[in-house]
Amino acid sequence: MTHTSAFPAFPAGTILGYPRIGPRRQLKKAVEAFWAGSVSADELEATAAALRQSTRKRLVQLGLGRDDSSIPESFSYYDQMLDALSTVGAVPARFAHLRGADGHLDLAGYFTLARGEGENPPLEMTKWFDTNYHYLVPEIGPETEFTLAGTRLVREFEEAKAAGFLTRPVIVGPVTFLLLSKPSDEAPAGFSPLDRLDDLVPVYAALLQRLRAAGAEWVQLDEPALVSESIDIPRTDALAGLRFAYNTLGALAERPALFVAAPYGSLDDALPVLAITPVEAIGLDLVRGSVPAETPGLDTTTLVAGVIDGHNIWRGDLAAAFDTAAGLVRLSPRISVSTSTSLLHVPHDVDDESALDDDLKTWLAFADQKVAQVATLARGLSLGRRAIEIDLSAASAALDARGVAPGVHDGAVRVRADALAPGDFTRGAYAARVAAQEMALGLPFLPTTTIGSFPQTGDIRRARAQLVRGVLSTADYRDLMRAEIRRVVSLQEDIGLDVIVHGEPERNDMVQYFAENLDGFAVTENGWVQSYGSRCVRPSILWGDVSRPRPITVEWSAFTQGLTPKPVKGMLTGPVTILAWSFVRDDQPLGETARQVALALRDEIADLESAGIQIVQVDEPALRELLPLKQKDQAEYLDWSVGSFRLATAGAAAATQIHTHLCYSEFGVVIDAIRNLDADVTSIEAARSRMEVVGDIRSQGFDHGIGPGVWDIHSPRVPSVSELTDLLERAAAAIPATRLWVNPDCGLKTRGYTETVQSLHNMLAATRILRARLTSSVSA
Repeated sequence: MTHTSAFPAFPAGTILGYPRIGPRRQLKKAVEAFWAGSVSADELEATAAALRQSTRKRLVQLGLGRDDSSIPESFSYYDQMLDALSTVGAVPARFAHLRGADGHLDLAGYFTLARGEGENPPLEMTKWFDTNYHYLVPEIGPETEFTLAGTRLVREFEEAKAAGFLTRPVIVGPVTFLLLSKPSDEAPAGFSPLDRLDDLVPVYAALLQRLRAAGAEWVQLDEPALVSESIDIPRTDALAGLRFAYNTLGALAERPALFVAAPYGSLDDALPVLAITPVEAIGLDLVRGSVPAETPGLDTTTLVAGVIDGHNIWRGDLAAAFDTAAGLVRLSPRISVSTSTSLLHVPHDVDDESALDDDLKTWLAFADQKVAQVATLARGLSLGRRAIEIDLSAASAALDARGVAPGVHDGAVRVRADALAPGDFTRGAYAARVAAQEMALGLPFLPTTTIGSFPQTGDIRRARAQLVRGVLSTADYRDLMRAEIRRVVSLQEDIGLDVIVHGEPERNDMVQYFAENLDGFAVTENGWVQSYGSRCVRPSILWGDVSRPRPITVEWSAFTQGLTPKPVKGMLTGPVTILAWSFVRDDQPLGETARQVALALRDEIADLESAGIQIVQVDEPALRELLPLKQKDQAEYLDWSVGSFRLATAGAAAATQIHTHLCYSEFGVVIDAIRNLDADVTSIEAARSRMEVVGDIRSQGFDHGIGPGVWDIHSPRVPSVSELTDLLERAAAAIPATRLWVNPDCGLKTRGYTETVQSLHNMLAATRILRARLTSSVSA
């Protein structure tokens, strides 16, 4: 389709989004203060406005334009899907009372959808494609009323304009919004949220018209669902929806120019459909995806080449990125450059890291450095390659130096990995293991436990900070941690839990703790990345070959076992999750790196067994997260990811019970892989989705021990005994009681002790009720 020339040209360089938490997590702190009641909504708004303004100024300093729509207006108080939901008024019926007369949600109502209230659970949460970001899942049914209920995007654009910035508003596109939604509780069987696209698109049209009236020249609509083949909607329906949505929006008489971004992979068969709609620009992820073939319509469309990796922190091959972008001129004369994804997945600024090795820093690019790379490539496209040759050569030199740096390749690690044989990946028969474990552990019917961590109190965090600063000695710190472990063990025994954990007070993060104790890793001081809402993590940097110089967890687990006659779980983070929640080297296949990590964990399990630990949990919450979005790539991934877990655990004795834990993903897609992990017990998220996963368990079968979570720990709600009993009964209807465990959805690190203690008491009460009912049923 021939596009109108009435719109200004797309900027030569841009990014798809920028970290919104602030370099010092200013937004996190302000939001949590608002939740605690210590700041007002107006004060929170003021903090957010100041953060947005500092971001705009910083992006101009780094090379983006002040008045050409190159700065994306991508701020969010919590989550971009929740923002879209609030904009179009798609509030679930149980929260309808939070809406104003015009459908608007105030900030308190907005956060309530994310956190729940009373007996009303929050929106379900799951992973955003193959990232460690979590999004809130809208609930859409025939009853959902779509209306332009939120105009925050318009107000933030006007705020920027008043400060002298012409920015580009960003919102999740209508097709992705519905493809990532789930049917509401009120929806009939067979209903698909995509069925409501005809009703949703007019609301997007109204938003576009409001933005145009405010002066917006370009709007970015994010449609990443179009690159995924893991969404359970017929592809023909999704493509038909794409065609309808953008033909309709493109036909508006008064609107901004439309930039449709498709990060995280190739558009494939969606590209020809999108290319012949009236959209003015299409964003292509050329890091995860491939350069497309010649396609009708592209020659009149601006192609925005996502050649700077927004998903990882490596400086990369800038010369190759330039060549890829420049090569697109065979498809369209209008080429711009951008990041492949939003930069919300990476920290702010590598120059803010004083403790990182100087050589390592030259290999890295955080968000600010990636913005500068985009600006460099844009200058090269405008002025020619010679104008940026110095920059390209500097990046190439850093890449060469990285390849030969000490530690990147460790001969001993590679020899051990190369010597692995099939027997190293296999344990004995499950039935024999069950018999050995029953004799060794003597656990009761419906055994109860937690996932691992207990609340990290202010005292714990202060002690850790004082240790880092040298204010607290190592001996004093260890004494404080032992005292906390004694308290946690006593609490669990008082509540009546059957399998005890030590609570992990000594661990700052379930991945960083191991990274700090393994060779081949580095950790940051200020490398914070948003995981969900106000939750931020500091991914470690896996830069070299991995090995374990000494035991990591053994002393803490052995100390805990000495405090109680009940079995204690040793707690490890699995190889796939360590990779998924780190920034991993990109110079070798992930499977090779995973095997190195697995061998280190295998040694740790052997040492735990020697110390008398009879249960070891190897957490793999990210197993589903890394599943490739393209089906052709999934078999290879599942092979090495499952293999790395089995390599880590296959050396354990039959009487040692191996647990694993998975959370916040659609598990039906990978249930075969979960089964193939061959863990003796798998705990799995289920409460927030109200036991949806048991349907997959029932239909596909699962013959090992399993603990579908009954308490959603990502919400401050205390679930009632009746709610927990209902969830347990749903689980028991699909899972034989002899294999059923009782546990929360996830670790308790982010919760407070008051809600934790009450929730665990309720969980035990519900367990006793179900034990009595099942025992009575068997007796009858």
